[in-house]
Amino acid sequence: MPKAVNYKANSIVYFRGDTSEKVYILKSGRVSLNYNDIETGQEMHDLIQTGEFFGVKSALGKYPREETAVVLTDATMISFSVPEFEQIALQNTRIIMKMLKVFSNQLRRIHKQVRNLLMSGAQTNDPEAGLFKIGQYYLKSRKFKQAVYALRRYLTYYPAGKFSSEASSLLESAENGSTGNLKNISRPVPSNKGNQLTEVAKSYYNAVSLFSQEHYLEALKEFQKIIKENGGGEYEAKAQYEIGRCYFNLTKYDQCIKHYTLMIQKYPKHPDLVDALYHVGNSYESMGNKAKAVGFYKKILSMAREDLPVYRKSKKALKKIEG
Repeated sequence: MPKAVNYKANSIVYFRGDTSEKVYILKSGRVSLNYNDIETGQEMHDLIQTGEFFGVKSALGKYPREETAVVLTDATMISFSVPEFEQIALQNTRIIMKMLKVFSNQLRRIHKQVRNLLMSGAQTNDPEAGLFKIGQYYLKSRKFKQAVYALRRYLTYYPAGKFSSEASSLLESAENGSTGNLKNISRPVPSNKGNQLTEVAKSYYNAVSLFSQEHYLEALKEFQKIIKENGGGEYEAKAQYEIGRCYFNLTKYDQCIKHYTLMIQKYPKHPDLVDALYHVGNSYESMGNKAKAVGFYKKILSMAREDLPVYRKSKKALKKIEG
């Protein structure tokens, strides 16, 4: 039976990356869904209104939570299992309409972010300069966390790029919480790379869509095609990480380990480095090599922030092995 659950202010209903088949409806109080913007990595906040439900997509789809649900003030919510929620939804047209409205808003938000990603590349005709400018902008605005994110991605995707030395200098300043020598940094000069980014991006997001639908083999082929036809660009690094995930979900653990080993050698500062290490550790564990798995989980705990899902997953996996 659905039951009322009380949460204190500043508590967490669930973390991004958690798996659960619980659906919630907010009865009273305030709850925020926090997630990272796919354009900039900046943390975004969506407030849940009284009477609205959340956690539906991941619960029904049986995939990890896409956001962290933070309780802002003392709150009460009704917790449903998936069968309970489905039974009530089928008997109540109003709930179905609310669900469609929520999904529609989320799809519009994602569509807008993807469109902005594509358009920004088309307008500048130079994704390298665009990414560097994002890092400059956030550093100038003293948003150091976002600046670090953007500049690290620049150095990952363009380690020998035309702004690599400036990006390294700015990154050091951002990590130290300072604007440093920002005023002395040169302005990006547009190039004439055409509109290739748009086509590559479309291929990338199509592959991501295939992966989300659990069509792992088809997604793998698409990601491999992106690297073959557009090697060296921003989307190569992204596709490299996704290929490893495909191998893992296809239970091709040996290939997953080999692939991520090569990827890390090529992109030692890859923004998804820690997540790649987790898949390597998990692959070793799945193959029965617990000693290797423990080594990777401990390495992750020494590298990742404690608030990240990969830290919690590694800690849980390590505890399970060591007892």
